[in-house]
Amino acid sequence: MATNTLSQRTALNLPHLAVLLTAALQILTPLLPQIGIGEPIGSRSLAVRTLITPAGWAFSIWGALYLGATVFAVFQALPAQRQDALLHHLRWPAAGAFLGNALWAAYTQFYGLSFVSVLIITFTLTCLIVAYHALSNATVSRSAWWCAYLPLSALAAWLTVATTVNIAASLRYHGVEGGAAAPGIGAAVIVIAGLIAAIVLVRGRGNLPYAAVFLWALAAIFAAGGQASGPIAVATSAAAILIISGLIAGYRRRGMRLVQLQVEPKSVADTQGELGPPSPFADER
Repeated sequence: MATNTLSQRTALNLPHLAVLLTAALQILTPLLPQIGIGEPIGSRSLAVRTLITPAGWAFSIWGALYLGATVFAVFQALPAQRQDALLHHLRWPAAGAFLGNALWAAYTQFYGLSFVSVLIITFTLTCLIVAYHALSNATVSRSAWWCAYLPLSALAAWLTVATTVNIAASLRYHGVEGGAAAPGIGAAVIVIAGLIAAIVLVRGRGNLPYAAVFLWALAAIFAAGGQASGPIAVATSAAAILIISGLIAGYRRRGMRLVQLQVEPKSVADTQGELGPPSPFADER
């Protein structure tokens, strides 16, 4: 009886399989044009390029993002990880994000960057925000940092930028042009995105993968639109400063938490004794 119960608890179930399948699906879907189905995403993006569209080389990051997603998918399905509390909270958001990437790629290859693509990518980003929140409030082991924290944080950062770029491209797709005001509008959007990301970093008590990927995207925007427009160049620099400041402030916030726990170990122990064992989603230590 005990053996059967243990086998049931460690068996692959729907959430495990959903992550594995959607991780593979998001990699395979962009390959459809290679067999004559749809148009390449790069061609669709080029048709509605704006001042805040990153330089082409930036999109090579998808190779690393796909690899990270694959590592996470395999990691969460390992027998030793199947009952992990943190991964339990990450599986459905991750599967939703991977599915969103696949749906976005399929739709864009057939229909371009219309407002529907914005809805899909917003859904994807929402799933990753849920995952980011869980990771930010969890005690993460070294293996979980490499196999879950790193890949999902990096993907969340890229989708934060990609959503902003997608909205701008969609407006152009539907004939909404900024005209002479486009550089100023684009610059404002970049600064706002940088401010939001900085707040995310502070609230998440610092997240190096998120910051690094966001800075990568900003560098690519600077290399493209920043060379054609002074306001875009200034905005990307300002956003980079916001990101670095948010990262530092986030890690300082984490350090203050560490000091608080070290100074008041007895009160923390007493609190745990009253409320039960610490949650796996307690503050990072």
